Amino acid sequence: MMKPLLSHYYDILENKSIAKYILCKHVSAEFDSNESTNKLWEIHDVAIKKMKIEEVKSEKSLLDLKIELADRIFQKCIFCERKCKVDRRKKVGNCGVKESRVSSEFLHIGEEYMLIPSYTIFFSGCPFHCVFCQNWDISQNPYSGVYIEPERLAEMIEYRYKNGAKNVNWVGGDPIPNLPYILRVLKYCNVNIPQIWNSNMYCSLETMKLLDGIIDLYLTDFKYGKDACAKRLSMVENYTEIIERNHKIAYKQAEMIIRHLVLPNHVECCTKPILEWIKENTPYAVVNVMPQYRPEFKAPSYDDISRSLNIEEFNEAIKYAKGLGLNLVE
Repeated sequence: MMKPLLSHYYDILENKSIAKYILCKHVSAEFDSNESTNKLWEIHDVAIKKMKIEEVKSEKSLLDLKIELADRIFQKCIFCERKCKVDRRKKVGNCGVKESRVSSEFLHIGEEYMLIPSYTIFFSGCPFHCVFCQNWDISQNPYSGVYIEPERLAEMIEYRYKNGAKNVNWVGGDPIPNLPYILRVLKYCNVNIPQIWNSNMYCSLETMKLLDGIIDLYLTDFKYGKDACAKRLSMVENYTEIIERNHKIAYKQAEMIIRHLVLPNHVECCTKPILEWIKENTPYAVVNVMPQYRPEFKAPSYDDISRSLNIEEFNEAIKYAKGLGLNLVE
């Protein structure tokens, strides 16, 4: 059932298609690093429409242009919608990330069945501060882990690919603050392997444009159906508008698996509205309704989420999703 919905992803696995980041390297993008950022975006938007295999007619490719734009954003950071606008060469913003640090990397066998084994790269730091984060030891500690030279991580990707990895799974924390680093890694990588953006999707529009032509599969985390829940439990503003916008953009750019972790006492306010939105706006996305919630980190201090999910709540969520006819991961 999943193969038609993820046909591009499966075609890459079967060497019938080419990962987008490789195509990106074969698209010419003639630019001068002295040109204005607005001019570079104009060149980018023209080049993105040429996503096909062709000989690069200049020394610079669309990927080079994306790296240049990402480097500029890094100096006045707006990768996520917090838009701290700090020069991250000198200081950190809300996410705490200055130098990209890898907390762990391994062949993950705990992801969705079509993704495993997944070469999962966990970054430290995150734009969210979820009180129930299960990876709080890395998401809320941006100095955990180590810096790996981009050339070295590209070599590690190629090694993992040769040893059975089906994809590269950029996660964390969250990959959003680490986009300039990720693009540099891909500059040195050449294996035909799908790129997965495993994120809370609190991306700026600029980040979404940089991901276009790079990401083959969005593995998204759709947490809340109400802004009030997002603000109280993840400390973020304007959640639903931003996440819904980015899901619509991502849905046009690439294939998509949407994850929703069902929270105790949040089936009515969050789960059902999210599932309805998916049905209306991203009907061909694959959906994983997840029961794994447990009260980690600061969750025991919040009455509504201080306990594990009960089976009745999860069954209600699944029944509702099936009633909507969503493409569920079974």
